[in-house]
Amino acid sequence: MSTDVPGPAAESFTLLAQSASSTASHTDVLFIAMLLICGLMAIALAVLICWFSFRYREGAHADRTHPPSHANGLEAAWTIAPMLVFIGIFTWAAHDYAEGRRVPPEALPVYVVAKQWMWRLQHGNGRQEINELHVPLDRPVVLVLASQDVIHSFFVPAFRMKQDVMPGRYTRLWFTANKLGEYRILCSEYCGSQHSAMLGRVIVMREAEYARWLNSGPMPAGEPTPAQLGEGLYKRLACASCHEAPSSVHAPPLEGLYGKAVLLSDGTRVLADEDYLRESIVAPKQKTVAGQPSIMPSYQGQLSEEELQNLVAYLRSVSSQPATAAVSRSNAS
Repeated sequence: MSTDVPGPAAESFTLLAQSASSTASHTDVLFIAMLLICGLMAIALAVLICWFSFRYREGAHADRTHPPSHANGLEAAWTIAPMLVFIGIFTWAAHDYAEGRRVPPEALPVYVVAKQWMWRLQHGNGRQEINELHVPLDRPVVLVLASQDVIHSFFVPAFRMKQDVMPGRYTRLWFTANKLGEYRILCSEYCGSQHSAMLGRVIVMREAEYARWLNSGPMPAGEPTPAQLGEGLYKRLACASCHEAPSSVHAPPLEGLYGKAVLLSDGTRVLADEDYLRESIVAPKQKTVAGQPSIMPSYQGQLSEEELQNLVAYLRSVSSQPATAAVSRSNAS
C-alpha cells in the first residue's frame, strides 16, 4: 500500500493549518486567544518601555522630585489580573483536555501498532492497513495504540491530535473527522534513523463509501476479526483450563470482566480496562484479585503486540457490561 501522502503544501499561507476534526476548532480558538493575550501584553509593554525611555531620557525636562516608593493599587493589579487570566486559560484548557479524554461509547475502535518505521492498523472487522487509516465522516473513532519497540507519537496535524505510543502499555486517542479528504499522519517522537519516513495518511470518507470500503478488498474472504483471532489465542493458550467454571484451578472468570470494578488484594478497587487486561497477561503478579492466589504465569515475550491486542479484544467481546470511568484499572490474574 502506498505511503505517498498528499498534503497541503500547495495551499496558500494561513495563520493556522487546515483543520478537519471537531476538536481542531476548539484547539484553534484556545490558541488564538492565548496569542491575542500574549500579543497585546507584549505590545503594551513595548509601548510603555518606549514611552518611559523617551519621557525620562537624560536631559528631558521631567519632574523627578518626590518619586513614589510604592503603588499598592498598581502592584495589586499587575499581580491579580495576570493570575486571573492564567487561571482562566488553565481552566479552559483543562476542560478541553478532559472532554478529549471522554471516549464516546459509540466510537469505532481501531487497533494501532507502531513499529520502526510503520503504522499497522486493524479495524473491528479484521480489515488491516499499513500507513493508512480510512475513517467515516462525522463519526467518532477511537484508536487503541501500542508500540512494538520504542516510543512513537501518533500525530495528525489537521485534527490537532497527538498521542504518545508507549511500549508495554496502551494509550487511546479519539476524534471525529468533519471534513472529507486526506490528511497527514506523522510520528512526532524521534524513534530511530528512519523517523522522518514514518508517514501515513488518514482518508475521511462518507459513511456509505466507508462501509463499502470496510467490507471490500484487499482483504481475504472470511478475514477474522481481532476478537476472533483473540478467541483462537484464548483456546491455544488453554486459558479456559483456569478461568472457566469447570476448571480445577479457580481463577477469576473472564467473561463479563471488562469494564467491571474489581477488588484487589491490597484493598483498592480498579477498572478492568485494556491496560489492566494487558498487564494481567504479561505481568500477572503486579496486581492480584482479593482472595485469589497469584499463580498465573507471565506471557511476557511470548505474544506480540498484535496478539495481545487481539486477546484483549476477545475479552472485551465477551463482556456484558460497558466500561465506566468510575474507578481506575483492575486485575484479572
